[in-house]
Amino acid sequence: MKEPLEQILSKYAVQVQSIKTETYKDKKAVWWIDTNEGLMALKKISNSEQTLKYILSAVKHLSKNGIHFPPIIKTIDGGDYALHDKTCYVLSEAVKGKSPSYDSENELRMIIRELAAFHRAASGFSVLPGTKPKIHLGRWKEDRLSQLQDMKGFYDREAAQSVHNEVWTFLLNEFPDFYKKALNAVNRLDNGEYADWVAKAEAQGALCHQDFTAGNLILHTSGVLYVLDTDGITIDIPARDLRKIVLKIMKRTGKWDIALTKKILEYYQAVNPLTPSEWRVVMTDIMYPHLFIGALNKYCYKRDKEWTESKYFQRIKEMCAFEKTIKPILDNFESLIPM
Repeated sequence: MKEPLEQILSKYAVQVQSIKTETYKDKKAVWWIDTNEGLMALKKISNSEQTLKYILSAVKHLSKNGIHFPPIIKTIDGGDYALHDKTCYVLSEAVKGKSPSYDSENELRMIIRELAAFHRAASGFSVLPGTKPKIHLGRWKEDRLSQLQDMKGFYDREAAQSVHNEVWTFLLNEFPDFYKKALNAVNRLDNGEYADWVAKAEAQGALCHQDFTAGNLILHTSGVLYVLDTDGITIDIPARDLRKIVLKIMKRTGKWDIALTKKILEYYQAVNPLTPSEWRVVMTDIMYPHLFIGALNKYCYKRDKEWTESKYFQRIKEMCAFEKTIKPILDNFESLIPM
């Protein structure tokens, strides 16, 4: 579908010189807009208008508390977004710079410290009337049990068959152990530490980015880190983002690294200190085999239409092997908790 970009951009006081498509996925898209005032980025938003209002209020709150985002360009009538045919579009300045690298110790430190600053800056946030927030706070057990029950259903149906393909022959052997580990991690959420952190977050305000990775950050020449892709901002405890970025960094090498894990935790602690109890909730989160279950889910639902059977199988084997390297981390986690 061709977007009426000229019509959308006419809502802004800029002179458009050229338009270049960066990404296009039907409900989501990004275009580079060259204007008389410099390069800008136009983003098609997949969220509803009410959810976008929540995201923009969260970004405004975080900005006031020191987090940097590409400045939003106001529409002619002073709005933060343009609305066309029930779809929202946001125009912002294009920040010049590069994505930071996990391979640079200094830049890795910057990424983790900025994540900690993001979580610290969320304190005091409250949902505004007329907005529709994304919420994961307090829902971990319910969500994970639902996910496990779903995957167990696929496993049980396949186990009842007399003939299996190569992928399921592998999965029938591996799934029971991962299922047991996942249930153990879910049950640990009942020990009170998770509930305590949730109650604290409810009282103080908490936000997670959900994809706080190098690819969604721009390191400006001034040394400032800009945060991109705010579409997924949700209300949840910081453990969610911590688990995601630690997994992202570790799976690059295919195995867990105790020394690197310790460094990451210390970088974070220096900016947004967590209690030992809260760090144990982070451990409980990484105990759950997110990557294996995620790869299995992707295969069962064939979520990527372009992937071949062999590619799905390769991903499942890789995530299975990676998950099995976590034992030294779990065995020594108490010694990894920053003091």
